[in-house]
Amino acid sequence: MSIGNSPEEDRPPVGRALQQARIDARLTVEEVSTATRVRVPIVQAIEQDDYSRCGGDVYARGHLRTLARAVGLDGDALVAQYDEEHGGRPEPTPPATLFEAERIRPEPRRPNWTAAMVAAIVAVVGFVGFTLVGGGGEDSGKQAAEKAPSGKPTTDPSAEPSPSRKSDPKPSESAIAGAPADKVTVRMTAEKGNSWVSAKDHNGRLIHEGVLKEGQSKTLTDDKRLDLVLGNAGGVKLYVNGKQVKHAGEVGQVQRLSYTRGDPEAG
Repeated sequence: MSIGNSPEEDRPPVGRALQQARIDARLTVEEVSTATRVRVPIVQAIEQDDYSRCGGDVYARGHLRTLARAVGLDGDALVAQYDEEHGGRPEPTPPATLFEAERIRPEPRRPNWTAAMVAAIVAVVGFVGFTLVGGGGEDSGKQAAEKAPSGKPTTDPSAEPSPSRKSDPKPSESAIAGAPADKVTVRMTAEKGNSWVSAKDHNGRLIHEGVLKEGQSKTLTDDKRLDLVLGNAGGVKLYVNGKQVKHAGEVGQVQRLSYTRGDPEAG
């Protein structure tokens, strides 16, 4: 009588699961590397279940969570499977070791009050000497009055405080709504975490590629069409031709989108 395999035996290894998810998302190794900042050789090694390039289990777990997020997998479940396949998590550091490290930590240096007092005395003596030699008597006051016309004190225009320069305001939604009708205009704002973004024009030429950090915005235009890849589609607020796209995808989902001139919901 044959016995079926358990679910644990049927599931693919960690690296193979990452590779298959990347292929299903239609992402290349180079695109995943750009989105996660994990170097290409490390991504390739992990997909072959080779963790020798990671520099240890701690770094390997971190890379696994980052790569899982980029291809739409559960990072915690993938790390748990990694622990099962590689002997579990390391034992925590014993309290005695932490106590010894705390005990030998050097005490912070106390301020040198003697040096501070000497510096203060030198400053006072210098100021008194400057005043006695001719820093400010009646003569200096008369000279200042003579130089000022009509009894008005002279002022240096350069000494007047210049108005503080205000930071450039973010484009309002009304400004976005005024996008030109003869072009394709896409504005992206990362609102829920970072998102890897790439964009091509209607000729297939790559015009932008990189990570859009949370809080940052990017505006792109083309005469006919823009093809986008969003690594975290649900975390990006998207305006196309002045109109907000209500649902570009889920958080953590990789989406490929194309837009032309006109209403983005019409097509």
